[in-house]
Amino acid sequence: MFNIVIFGKPGSGKGTQANFLKEKYNLYHISTGDLFRKNISNQTKLGIEAKSYLDNGDLVPDSVTIKMLENEVLSNKELNGYIFDGFPRTLNQAESLDDFLSSINLKINATIALDVNEDELITRLLDRGKTTNRSDDQDIEKIKNRFNEYNTKTSILINFYNKQDKFFSVDGKGSVENITSRLFGLVDSLI
Repeated sequence: MFNIVIFGKPGSGKGTQANFLKEKYNLYHISTGDLFRKNISNQTKLGIEAKSYLDNGDLVPDSVTIKMLENEVLSNKELNGYIFDGFPRTLNQAESLDDFLSSINLKINATIALDVNEDELITRLLDRGKTTNRSDDQDIEKIKNRFNEYNTKTSILINFYNKQDKFFSVDGKGSVENITSRLFGLVDSLI
């Protein structure tokens, strides 16, 4: 199995690129955003709790996120690997993911960050908010809060994965096709 973590600031194209990776390499895409929306839509206990944080532009607590993710992995075990999109976002989550995967004889093979500047991301998110009606993509202050959360918590993961020789960065600017081509080139070199 080949397991990838794809991350970057909100709007960097993680979901879009994860879908291309999923198709090309026959991987199962686990997006925490999709998990949150699924649980919120189904009004599960975890979903109701997650919604209260997301509505304020905050990250969902690790305990909620980890439980949702574990449930998803355990119910989709017969695959070539996983793409973790939007998780982990903190050092605690990265360590929890490693521990969980180890408990089922798996590991993360690579973490890939999509690198895009914040001005471009704000434009992307506001445009996305117009078509998706996502409240967290329609307010610049909420967007900036999400960037701050990323900068203070998630960026720590670069060092965590660098120490394991599993961190890679891909330029997330330009056309979707060009970004995808750069991403495929990297993954092909790792498999």
